[in-house]
Amino acid sequence: MKQVINPGLAKKSINLIDNIVYSHQKDLNGNPMELKMSIMLQNGNSEMRLAAGEDDPKADHSPKPALLWIPGGGWRGADKNLMLGEMSEFARAGYVVASMYYRSSAEGHWPDQIIDVLTAIRFLRANAEKYEINPDKIGVFGRSAGGHLATFAACNLDGYAAEEWKGYSSKVQACINMFGPTDVTALMLAEQAKLSDPNFRWHKLEETHGGALLGGDPDTMVERSAMANVMNFINPGICPIQILHGNSDPIVPIELCSDRLYDKLVEAGLEEQTEYYVIEHAGHGTREFFQDSVKELMIGFFDKYLK
Repeated sequence: MKQVINPGLAKKSINLIDNIVYSHQKDLNGNPMELKMSIMLQNGNSEMRLAAGEDDPKADHSPKPALLWIPGGGWRGADKNLMLGEMSEFARAGYVVASMYYRSSAEGHWPDQIIDVLTAIRFLRANAEKYEINPDKIGVFGRSAGGHLATFAACNLDGYAAEEWKGYSSKVQACINMFGPTDVTALMLAEQAKLSDPNFRWHKLEETHGGALLGGDPDTMVERSAMANVMNFINPGICPIQILHGNSDPIVPIELCSDRLYDKLVEAGLEEQTEYYVIEHAGHGTREFFQDSVKELMIGFFDKYLK
């Protein structure tokens, strides 16, 4: 059977550029590390360029807002591309989507992780023309530990800058926090109370996700957790935030983190720029978060502040 069809040109091609080195760092043993990101964007027909030496004549190379995806994994390290398949809708919506690897808690202790995130943001601005990014419109989003780091980045603080890409801003214009452990202290205290339970997953504070993140003397971990606790850094310069959290989360209880974060933002007079969605029956990163209806909320939020 032979047929002639006319599918049109509405859908644009998405290209993936992988293993882009954005930073050179050292791990806790002094070994050099290359920190990498991948970038997904609609920037023409890459295979056509290779094969034919020319691009799709209707390709759009105009600057686009960018989103930096920060993976979770309890700050213990997660492949930068693990959730990338869920990000195609954001690229389809006209965003340049970067997904990063940052130093795990076995490779660096706080504040190394937020330093890596802010370095990645500056890298995107420094290379905005190369990757068709509008440097004035950059957002961050992440799940679990990545939600914590995204929210910390959203505070738009000074004082966490590495030398790399110095001179470029690390400020962001919008943030989505997906069930992030934003109140590190509250979680650590809750876990500390369970350490004597033989059925609890950890038996020493330094074994917990937060303890591994902080490192150092276990006797001072609760006190030092204040340095990584987003609740202590809410300020008028924080960018608009959307919070998504399941009300059946057994890992990061909603009442210890997102409820408190929302209350803090409201107390600071930032309710108008804050959206908080409690996901009914959802656990820690369960499939409810990746339904089309939720992604439409997320894209709508980013569109509001980045387009």
